[in-house]
Formats: sequence, C-alpha cells, structure tokens
Amino acid sequence: MQIRQMLNVLHRFLELIVRGILLLIAYISGPAESQPPIKDLTLLHSATTLALKIRNRQLTSEEVISSYIERIKEIQPILNCVVAERFKEALEEARKCDELLKSQDAPSADLLAKEKPLFGVPFTTKDCIRMANMHQTAGLVIRKNIVADRDAEVIKLMRSAGAIPLALTNVSELAMWWESTNYLFGTTKNPYNTRHIVGGSSGGEGCIQAAAGSPLGIGSDIGGSIRMPAFFNGIFGHKPSKGIVSNDGQYPSAHSDDQDQLLAIGPMCRYAQDITLTLKILANKNVDLLKLDQKVDISQIKIYYMEDDGGQYLISPVDPEIKDAMRRILKYFEKAHKIKATKLSIKKLKKGIALWMANMTAKDEKDFSYELTNRKGHINIWWEFVKWMLFMSDHTLVALLTAAFERFGIKYGSEEHIRLMQQSKDLRQEFKDILGEDGVFLYPTHPTAAPMHYEPLFKPFNFSYTAIINVLGLPATACPLGLNKQGLPIGIQVVAGLHQDRLTLAVAEELERGFGGWVPPAIV
Repeated sequence: MQIRQMLNVLHRFLELIVRGILLLIAYISGPAESQPPIKDLTLLHSATTLALKIRNRQLTSEEVISSYIERIKEIQPILNCVVAERFKEALEEARKCDELLKSQDAPSADLLAKEKPLFGVPFTTKDCIRMANMHQTAGLVIRKNIVADRDAEVIKLMRSAGAIPLALTNVSELAMWWESTNYLFGTTKNPYNTRHIVGGSSGGEGCIQAAAGSPLGIGSDIGGSIRMPAFFNGIFGHKPSKGIVSNDGQYPSAHSDDQDQLLAIGPMCRYAQDITLTLKILANKNVDLLKLDQKVDISQIKIYYMEDDGGQYLISPVDPEIKDAMRRILKYFEKAHKIKATKLSIKKLKKGIALWMANMTAKDEKDFSYELTNRKGHINIWWEFVKWMLFMSDHTLVALLTAAFERFGIKYGSEEHIRLMQQSKDLRQEFKDILGEDGVFLYPTHPTAAPMHYEPLFKPFNFSYTAIINVLGLPATACPLGLNKQGLPIGIQVVAGLHQDRLTLAVAEELERGFGGWVPPAIV
C-alpha cells in the first residue's frame, strides 16, 4: 500500500511538472487561437427544430446545408476537425428534398415527422463508421486509400430518416486513444481553447458539434470514445445500452463477444432533445426495448452518486470544480424534485482499468500490433520505435506504446483474465441490484477538464471513469455543466440500468434546463 501511495504521489508530481512545462511553452508561443463567432443564427437551432422548420417550409434544406458548409469552412483551418467532405453531394440531396416539398405529391408535415423525422437535416460522423463512397481510414496510414463500398447500418438508418451525410470527422489512430491525432490528418483542437485536446476517439465529432459545424453526429464508444469528447467539448453524448444499436460498419470491428459488448454506437448532439430523437432512429428494431416514449417522472427517480472512483492507482484526482458541479446537481434535485441522493462506495470501481483491459483482451493474438498492420500480420514493435525516433514510422508514439503495453498485459484465458472477468460479472450484478429500473448513477466523466495537447501521455489511464461503464454495458449520457474558471467545459455522466436509457436522457434534459447545457460560440 505504501508503494502504491508513493507511486501515486510521484505520478501527481510528474503531472504537475508536465503541465508547468506546457503552460510555459504556451506562454512563450502567445495566445491560443479562437473559433470564429457565429454570424448565421440558423446554426443555433437544434436538429429537432431544423427538421420542423424544413418540413413546415420555414427553411429549405439547401439553406441549412449551405449554412453548415460555410461554418465548416470557417472553423476547419483553426480546429482541424473534418477529414473528408461531401458538400456537393449533400447540396444535391438537399435540393431534391426541397423539390419534393414543393411538388404536388409532397407528403404532409405530420407524415414526414413520423416517417422521416430528420428530413433534410445534415449530420456528420467519425472516420471509423463506414459511409458509401467515402474513405474509411480510422486514422491509420495504411488505410489511406480504402473507400467504403456501402453504408454502415447506422448510416443507412439516418438516411432512411431523411438525414443527409455532410462530412467525416477526425479520430485517434485506430480509435484507441483519447486524443484525436494521427499521421494522416494531424491533431484536432478544442474550440474553447486550441491548446487543449478534444478527446478521442470521436474527438473530431465532439469538436464539430461544439463549434456549431454540424447539428448532430454519430460516434462510437468502446471505452469512452463518445462521452470523453462530449465532456471535453461541452456537448451531450450518449452510449446506449449494450446490444441496442448495430455495430455493423465500425472499424476496427470487435474480435470477440466480450469486445462487441463493450462497443456501442450512439448520438452526439448540442441539445439533449436531439439525443432522444436520434437514438430512436439508431435503435431501429430494438427501440421498443427502451420505451423512449414513456414519460419519465423525475421526482420518482432514485439518484446515487460517487464523486470519484475511490482512489484508483495512477489516476488523476477529480478536479474540485467537477466535484463542486456534482454537489450543485445534488442540491438542485433535492430542491426542485425533493430527491435525496445516496452516496455510494463501490470498491470494484477502483479496478476499472484492469477490468476493462480484461474484457478487451483478444484471443488468437489479435492484439493492437495486429490491428496496426490493417489485420495483415503483426508490426515489429521495437523496430517501429526505432523508426519513430528517426521520423520514419507511420504510427504515432501512443499507438506503439499501446501495442507494447498489450504485449506484456493480461493474456486471454489466463488465471488473472478469468478472475477479472468474474469480477466484471459480479460488478454488473451489483449495479443491477442498486439501480433496478428507476435508479440513475451520477459519476465523473473524466477527472479533469480537457488537458493540453500531449498531456494524456503522462496520465494514460484517466479514461477509466468511462471505460468501466462499457464493462457494465449500461446506458450513459455525458451532460455538459458549463465552463470552468479556465473557460473549458466540464460535466458529468449519468448511468442507468440496462435498457433504461430513457432515464439518463430525461435527467440530461433536466440538467440542460437547470444548468444551461452547451455554451455556444460568440454571436455577432
């Protein structure tokens, strides 16, 4: 125990030194860039409102698409969130929508609301989810010329609902790191302060949403890849209950049932109401399991919470401002809805990283060094390190470190692996007993606001707060709670029992009403 405490102290000391060095470099370099202000108020509408205005002929789809294209052109040179666009095709599809509404055979607004609830509304998605005739690189250099021949299931569903794909957004290399940077497209920057990260792997998507470059988007989450970018960029992001949304067309795909249970595709939006609308579309045939149209009485929800993980090994302490935000939420629910929250102490959360890694472990040596070859063998990790030092490698340092860490990590089928998998099962049962069908669990999404670029290398395991929820397979919604003293977004995640997604979404909408939700760019 004393050794662990000493290592934690040394780790904290290293964090402070690294942050100090980065702040000094930032001071010498001059002020950070800022995203441009919003001039077009169309960009401030929710996707729900845009769809309503389009089908009621108050706005044309072409006008909406054009507004977002112009916004992307403004923010892209500063934030670098988009990796591929289909502006021309999107405009053509928008015109067809408008022509249909002007025709004699135009469907009624009510029919469109029912059958194509996102008619004429643009959306974006990360460069991991297959979109027909678009590149699907997943940030891997060897995949730079790979073009998808068909849509992923979720893209098909969005198109069927009338939505129009607009662009693909940046990710971390092979979607396995929580800063969105790779050697194909570079690094995406936080719209609130470009010296800070946007998270990963759906970081480009979180960024474009926060900067009002898209009204809604689709991300994927195997260890927090929706919720961390949502948190760092101050938007809403929802990881659905396991098995609800199809993982078809996501690359890398899962190698095992355990990995597939961790992975979830879900919506990322600026407004809470858009999460529910989009989830209804993505859930498709499984939507009835979620009972999303069933009204939720907030006053009847049981609230449980933890302010931190109880002191996990080599994890940053939770920022006081995030803990204070949690306390303000608890006071709000007590005052507004007479709910007295219950503080929990779930000891197995201190094993979050170990449990997640056990569930991620693949058999047949299909590890990260295998993925880095585009599944055509295994890289020579040590030779790649030499090449990296000589600026000759196609892989980021963190990708190589991840591959090396896995090489010496938990082995599939080992005694430790079996033990951790059983503990995962026990933890799922513990949460099932606690939450039931009427409880939510409030938990930090991340221990700190968005770190500066390169900082995650020195605190690599901070994603444990989201990763453990993937192990549980439970629905979780990242909810923004405004900006901290440094002007960076903070928030929490709301977790509920399996298939009780409607509870986390209802709480998200309540928090948006009580705390303001997404903080938009300046308006001129």
